[in-house]
Amino acid sequence: MTIEQKRIISVLMENAPGGLSRVVGLFSQRGYNIDSLNVAPTNDTSLSRLTLTTRCDDLVIEQVTKQLNKLIDVVKVQDITEGSHIERELMMIKVRTRGDERSEVKRCADIFRGQIIDVGPNYYTVLVEGTRQSWTRLSKRSPKCVCSRLYAPAFAELLVLTRH
Repeated sequence: MTIEQKRIISVLMENAPGGLSRVVGLFSQRGYNIDSLNVAPTNDTSLSRLTLTTRCDDLVIEQVTKQLNKLIDVVKVQDITEGSHIERELMMIKVRTRGDERSEVKRCADIFRGQIIDVGPNYYTVLVEGTRQSWTRLSKRSPKCVCSRLYAPAFAELLVLTRH
């Protein structure tokens, strides 16, 4: 029996129309799920870095990597799960607030190093960066007040720079 585990895949690809669609289609056609997806430009304006997470075993990730490498827009594919990388997530949480509750929400945001990024007459929108465990604790403090949440993963490969 094989064990599924979270995998982080980094794909360097050309900035071409339909490239993202082909990557997502590859996963969809084979019945694999993408848990999170992030696309960002690189220093080379002709390339983008697509970082995704999925849950699968070693055999499936090997197949996915081979299939991704066959796509015409793909320059390089890496499974960075075991390598050096930084993994953070962002959460925007909209919290209903009235009167005295506002100071409590502000205090909680400060404790979790969050930022209040929008203020409305009956709500605050708080941005929290960290691990899933840290902001899960924040949202559990007052679940009745939470209107909505938006999650976004962020990954960065650690590059080793050497001087010649």
